[in-house]
Amino acid sequence: MYKKFRLPGLVAALAIAILAIPALAMAANTIDSSLIPDGTYTVKVEQTVDSKHIKVTMDNGAETTLSAGRESVDFGKVKPGDSVKLSLIKGQVMVYLDLTNH
Repeated sequence: MYKKFRLPGLVAALAIAILAIPALAMAANTIDSSLIPDGTYTVKVEQTVDSKHIKVTMDNGAETTLSAGRESVDFGKVKPGDSVKLSLIKGQVMVYLDLTNH
């Protein structure tokens, strides 16, 4: 009636669960940029998605993707690892300054 308990299947399920924990922890640390209060922030660039979007890490360790709020804002020269000071309004970058010397 009952299937025999299979140890390899249980071990595989536990391994998958253990491997998923870091991914879940990182996802929990990602926030929506629209939830960030308006203001000036210094952030570290993780990735330049395109000329209008960058992935950054905030000072508190939270990660988010920021978009340009004006046509004149262009992230084309920003590189991963750069430190950037920016002004956010409603989750969008209105102006920024790359603090890293290239």
